[in-house]
Amino acid sequence: MQKAFFFDRDGVLNKDRGGYTYLIQDFVILPGIIPLMRHLKHDGFLNIVVTNQAGIAKGIYTREQVQACHDHFQQVSGHLVDSFYYAPDHPDFSESLSRKPGSLMFERAIARYGIDPSISWMIGDMERDILPAQHLGMKTILLSQKKTETVADYVLGGIEQVLDLLGR
Repeated sequence: MQKAFFFDRDGVLNKDRGGYTYLIQDFVILPGIIPLMRHLKHDGFLNIVVTNQAGIAKGIYTREQVQACHDHFQQVSGHLVDSFYYAPDHPDFSESLSRKPGSLMFERAIARYGIDPSISWMIGDMERDILPAQHLGMKTILLSQKKTETVADYVLGGIEQVLDLLGR
């Protein structure tokens, strides 16, 4: 079975602007994420991104704009992401099992790549990122600068602490 690291996008891969990030010029890649993904890839992990993109359902931006941001990340990182999964829905406009805290994006990746959740991880910056991964049996990391109540297995102040947690 394959092992994987699942990543939320906004706030983990790129700076969370507090609004929607859909233009390449606003897609600011966070320090440390590319070296981490490179290291994980070298250690045999798949890098999978799972992200809610409700701005599509709201008519704020398009699927093509989301794809352009993902293509930009791939170009800058040297194609370190094995797959991007995104949920374009929002409960005010359309229901979806894909949208986190639902687990369908994770389940699709697990089925496609033969991923073993028991040796896989999820890194997110919100509780809704953590819940589906835990439901599927993954270890979880919440990135947070403040003490917070969480169901996550680990709370780290920054992405650069992940390798320390893994003992690398």
